[in-house]
Amino acid sequence: MSAMFRALENPNYRIWAGGAIVSNIGTWMQRVAQDWLVLTVLTDHSGAAVGLTTGLQFLPMLLFGPYGGVLADRYRKRIILMWTQLAMGLTGLAIGLLVVTGTAQLWHAYVAAFCLGVASAVDAPARQAFVSELVGQDNISNAVALNSASFNTARLTGPAIAGVLIAWVGTGPVFLINAASFAAVLVSLFRIRITQAAPVAGTRNKHQVVEGIRYVRRRPDLMLIMVLVGILGAFGMNFPVINSLMATTEFSMGPSEFGLLGSIMAVGTLAGALLAARRSGPRLRFLLGGALGLGFFTILGSLAPSFWTYAAVLVPVGLASITFLNSCNTSIQLSVEAPFRGRVLALYLAVLQGGTALGSPLVGWIGSQFGARWSVASGGIVVLLAGIAAVVAVSRRNRITFRGALRMALGRREPAV
Repeated sequence: MSAMFRALENPNYRIWAGGAIVSNIGTWMQRVAQDWLVLTVLTDHSGAAVGLTTGLQFLPMLLFGPYGGVLADRYRKRIILMWTQLAMGLTGLAIGLLVVTGTAQLWHAYVAAFCLGVASAVDAPARQAFVSELVGQDNISNAVALNSASFNTARLTGPAIAGVLIAWVGTGPVFLINAASFAAVLVSLFRIRITQAAPVAGTRNKHQVVEGIRYVRRRPDLMLIMVLVGILGAFGMNFPVINSLMATTEFSMGPSEFGLLGSIMAVGTLAGALLAARRSGPRLRFLLGGALGLGFFTILGSLAPSFWTYAAVLVPVGLASITFLNSCNTSIQLSVEAPFRGRVLALYLAVLQGGTALGSPLVGWIGSQFGARWSVASGGIVVLLAGIAAVVAVSRRNRITFRGALRMALGRREPAV
């Protein structure tokens, strides 16, 4: 088997990947349906409402994610995942029935988004750490990249399918399809056979979250990742909000074109994930280069004169964002000891999604008050400045010139650490 797909040699990982791709497609379909429902059905094109919905979905990760990491370090991850997947499926079913019966109100969308976020806060750390149990340390980098490839293959197809279905039958059936898609993950979890021993629960300690934070604070490399992830999550990863505003208010497009934006962006993220699968491990230059590229191309997108120009710019935006995120995730998976891995991954996801939860309402408000282009441009400027600040920090830590660190971030050379 090609080195790009070497993790698929593991039977358990193949089963997991098969269920995940089905569920991922349903998840992306629901994301488009949720934004379109709030933007055009439950409000009169309120970017602030879309931003608040997105924020409510990611806020629980900031509030409860670290405790989800404690659960992932203490208990069997497969059992945790079974319960969280069931909870998310039932939430999708509930909001879908409300929409189909014509009884959905804006607060229903808010509650559903928050409930999905709570389940995800427990699910995400366990799911991320579960990969290492399936494939082992040697193939973690490849498995993380293939997970991203699966997620972004779904991102390529899910929004386009959702756009067509919304235009054809409305948003309700899309929510119901997503609810049904969680069955694929549940079946795969029942079929997987883990031979490793269960985690040792140990003594209950109310300071377990604090221990994880202290662990991160002792690691300058992890602190750099957390700071960058927080800033990029808040200002550079609000694509559902800015794409919905650009498609509707700036270019006067419908649901099919809005869904198409997500699929076009997925071309870049899928390419980035496959490129990462070819690499043997994470490198600092990809992390920094991804941050710089995301800021630059986001600013470029804010200046796009037409819908199709904006859509084309989303390809390098997607490539840069997934390059950055894959580098962060793989660095954590490979460098953090197993007893702390769940908690550190939970903190990483809490910072990423918590930043998105805090930034989404702000980005939506900027779009509503000053126009969609300003919501895109302001986020790109902040991300680019954060990337430059990270290059400065690396240059000081490694005792090299700023120009040398910048050349390294752009892929020309990499200094010794």
